Amino acid sequence: MTYDNRDWSKYNDALVRRGEILLDFSTINNWKKELKKLNKGKVGEPYHCPNSLIMLLGLIRILYHLSYRQLEGFIRALAKYVEGLQALGYTICRRINKLNINLEETLLKSTSSVSLAVDSSGIKVHNGGDWIRKVWKVKKGYLKIHFAVNTKTKQIVSMHVTSEKVHDGKVLKRVVRGAMRSVKVRRVLADGAYDSRENFNFLSQSGIKPVIRVRVKCFTLLRKFIRGLI
Repeated sequence: MTYDNRDWSKYNDALVRRGEILLDFSTINNWKKELKKLNKGKVGEPYHCPNSLIMLLGLIRILYHLSYRQLEGFIRALAKYVEGLQALGYTICRRINKLNINLEETLLKSTSSVSLAVDSSGIKVHNGGDWIRKVWKVKKGYLKIHFAVNTKTKQIVSMHVTSEKVHDGKVLKRVVRGAMRSVKVRRVLADGAYDSRENFNFLSQSGIKPVIRVRVKCFTLLRKFIRGLI
């Protein structure tokens, strides 16, 4: 018989946190200031909403898989309760696709030492051709996003984007070095995909404790070696 010692209260809170969206109300507070800067020197029709609001709409579109028309309905309903907010039409699509987002500004920066969890996730470039891929067994390429996450706050400290052909272990150096520019890294946690002598040497030389799962084959060889010594 096995017993589950999980703290169900903390586990439930962790599941709830997955649905949290942190809204920055500086979008409303700095509305006029941001618009003035955005429209400076612009020719033609001026912008009626700042880029910070467009970024918020883009985030909601991704998280809740809304179409642009549904997004228009969302902003139309929100405009009834927020003074100065105007309902937007087809310009939402154009504004979202023209956003120039600097990911470095969104990453966590701290002076305290942290533990990082390193991993990657694959994403499709577009949804077109799903039926063809299923029927004709055609494989299409995708992107891989490599993350370094603060294990305590669950915030992203560093990230790097590659194609699906790049192995996870080859990106650990780049991701950890990116994290070291903003935080003091104490240790790195990763799965067996990052198990290589090069990665262990790099972390040790950088004064970082490696907590990487050793692959079964390597562990078996090590155990045989130790038994031979005994």
